[in-house]
Amino acid sequence: MGQNMQLAEEIRKRQDAILKDWMAYQVSALTLRRDLVKESELRETSRQFLELFSEAIGVSTDTSSPSWKPVKDSLAEISQKRAAQGFSPSETATFVLSLKQPLFDLVQQRVGQDGKRLADMLWEFTKLLDHLGLYTTEVYQESREGVISRQQQELMELSTPVVQLWDEVLALPLIGTLDSARTQVVMENLLQRVVETGARIAIIDITGVPTVDTLVAQHLMKTVAATRLMGADCIISGIRPQIAQTIVHLGVNLNDIVTKATLADAFEVALARLGATVSKAASTS
Repeated sequence: MGQNMQLAEEIRKRQDAILKDWMAYQVSALTLRRDLVKESELRETSRQFLELFSEAIGVSTDTSSPSWKPVKDSLAEISQKRAAQGFSPSETATFVLSLKQPLFDLVQQRVGQDGKRLADMLWEFTKLLDHLGLYTTEVYQESREGVISRQQQELMELSTPVVQLWDEVLALPLIGTLDSARTQVVMENLLQRVVETGARIAIIDITGVPTVDTLVAQHLMKTVAATRLMGADCIISGIRPQIAQTIVHLGVNLNDIVTKATLADAFEVALARLGATVSKAASTS
């Protein structure tokens, strides 16, 4: 029986003892978050991982070999879950790295006084578990980036509300900088609302947009063009003196687009196009 197979067999024989020691190290670790994971859940996760680990090490100690795929899949699931729960990278990696001591104890008991053999086996375990620990941090980082990306997408959608001001009149108040990703969200939200409401006029208010450069102007023009293709006309409001000067300086052509200084002015134009008026009620006094 090869050394790997012998180690795997020893791990399986002493699985309960290894699991007990491993749990003790995890529970006592400063990074353990009792508020995020139950001890019973951690124990079951550790038990399942230890079984997969013993099966893989019985075949090879090369973590890039196919035999280690189930182990990596298990670690990926654990890392992704912990990333979503709010664990830190070091807290996530501790799950694997805390397994070192129980395995070292196992090897020392098995080898006895053979110093060189002990050192070789311990070093092999060290490399193996370090590779797996690094793998957890990589998966964790990718998972956190995915969470952040989804949150950014949700924030963009929340920051671009399309409001119905009147029958057939929509308003899209923009706040903050317009980039390509946000413009896509703006365009999709506006076009969807045009379809849902059958709006004929859409007012894009840029009062909350701090600066307008060539890129922002291009994004606005694309949004206007897409809205027109859906059968609705656009009015741009919130043109402050500084923005007007910038647009002129950039040479942006807005001649075929109605622009107004305020949202109220744009709303008035929209009502006039629909043949509607708003007037103050006559005083009864």
